[in-house]
Amino acid sequence: FTEAEVYQRSFNPQEYLKEFYTLSDSQGQPNAFLMQSLRTLFKMFSLEGMKGDILIDIGCGPTIYQLLSACEHFQEIIALDYTDQNRRELERWLKKEAGAFDWQPVVKYVCELEGDREKWAEKEEKLRKKVKQVLKCDVTKANLADPVSLPPADCIVSTLCLEAACKDLATFRSVLRNIGALVKPGGHLVMLTVLQETYYGFGNQVFSCLYLERNMVEEAVEAAGFDVKFSEVQQYLIKDPRTDCTATLGLVARK
Repeated sequence: FTEAEVYQRSFNPQEYLKEFYTLSDSQGQPNAFLMQSLRTLFKMFSLEGMKGDILIDIGCGPTIYQLLSACEHFQEIIALDYTDQNRRELERWLKKEAGAFDWQPVVKYVCELEGDREKWAEKEEKLRKKVKQVLKCDVTKANLADPVSLPPADCIVSTLCLEAACKDLATFRSVLRNIGALVKPGGHLVMLTVLQETYYGFGNQVFSCLYLERNMVEEAVEAAGFDVKFSEVQQYLIKDPRTDCTATLGLVARK
């Protein structure tokens, strides 16, 4: 199991972004995994009742892709991640600093899904304005963002985080209960999770991942006080040396 300290010490956000978040690779091959994730997120955030004031992103990493559809439906976003360099990388983009990752192709793709590719600059500005805080968190703690107390959320989004942060199913279930406690009654949990993955890697590093099946995730979400409203598995059939994941699960649940 890859402990949190290993992420803090050696996770390289720039390399991670370059490896997984360009829309097409150096050979011009489309990034099927990312495009599928964006389509699933668009679909989930378009569901009825997906709106409110506060959205909390748990385990945002250095990425914004998971907030591009979300920012149309919520007024204020709080982004949480354990790793200092991930939060710093996210801040670079939010503050338009030199050398920040170029999300433009990804933003354009999402705008296209929403029906207007030309709105990409507007969407970037909207997202930058709505992210009010970027905070350190530890999902295994009862108060995730200790010492900061988080406001009750209308929605929590967590993408590709918990399966890397939890060493076993018991931890995964207890972390979901922690997260669930932050959601207002009637609020939503939106998750994107990889299934049947035990590792992912890039550069010269390999990180562990908790092997999950769809029913394990659904049961853990229900045990945390939610009703599953949407659950969709997308197969990932590409032979990819960077991961052994076989599918992704998009899930929306209501508290």
